Amino acid sequence: MTAKHEKVVTVNRKARHDFFIENTYEAGMVLRGTEVKSLRNGRVNLKDSYARIKNGEIFVYQIHIGVYPFAHEQNHAPLRTRKLLLHKKEIKKLYAKVNQMGFTLVPLKIYFQNGKAKITLALAKGKRQYDKRETIRKREEKRDLDRIRKNIKS
Repeated sequence: MTAKHEKVVTVNRKARHDFFIENTYEAGMVLRGTEVKSLRNGRVNLKDSYARIKNGEIFVYQIHIGVYPFAHEQNHAPLRTRKLLLHKKEIKKLYAKVNQMGFTLVPLKIYFQNGKAKITLALAKGKRQYDKRETIRKREEKRDLDRIRKNIKS
């Protein structure tokens, strides 16, 4: 059995601020060669990206993968729609939750695992403004407590 070697390319930090994360799924990505090379160089942005289910397949939108500077005319469109690879059972489960329970699919991170590009999708529910303030307040309280504990130990 081979060990999982993982190299994180990018993380969508804003997603955890804007959404309650219910569940996460790992999916493969269908990419062109120049997209893979740009990913390896870290030229990707997940801000405002999302996924949708169409005709039993999952597609991800608004992921900006920068153009590869050495490709010339064979380059890709930076914001093109990309297909994700998941098992049919997982897609059906996600489809039911997204349509009936008001969830959305948000990409959390892109990484390479054993040489293959993968994406972590989150089944998420949007936070309201007061939920965001509550999260910030709890984080600041935790920081203050950690600071006090550190000063007591010193």
